[in-house]
Amino acid sequence: MRFPVALHTDDGKSFGVTVPDIPGCYSAGSSEDEALDNAREAVLGHLELLAESGEAIPSPLPISRHRSSGLYPDAIWGFVEVDISPFLGRAEKINITVPSLVLRQIDNYVQCHPEEARSRSAFLTEAALARMQREQP
Repeated sequence: MRFPVALHTDDGKSFGVTVPDIPGCYSAGSSEDEALDNAREAVLGHLELLAESGEAIPSPLPISRHRSSGLYPDAIWGFVEVDISPFLGRAEKINITVPSLVLRQIDNYVQCHPEEARSRSAFLTEAALARMQREQP
């Protein structure tokens, strides 16, 4: 999942980072790259705490929504990408019905794009999460 981050600097030498979609998630670094690396660790830490307390992982909003809010007027925008699968809970086996043509297309996609989808289950999970994320207000 990609979380937008707002980088701030007063002197061009040190950078603060705010992760608008995760309340209370901040970080910093002595360069833009270090700040983004540290922000990724901060995001992972916050997601771990949310998972431990049984809270939902927030869905990131588009940068344009954050930019139009006026809360980050001088921000440099970037993204932090994290694997949220460790925070989704244990896997559960389910039985679903899928048209055979669609199932073959899914299997073909997974086989041709192993870097994007490790398995049929991973593909379906990621597709469902992406769809639900698009539906967020």
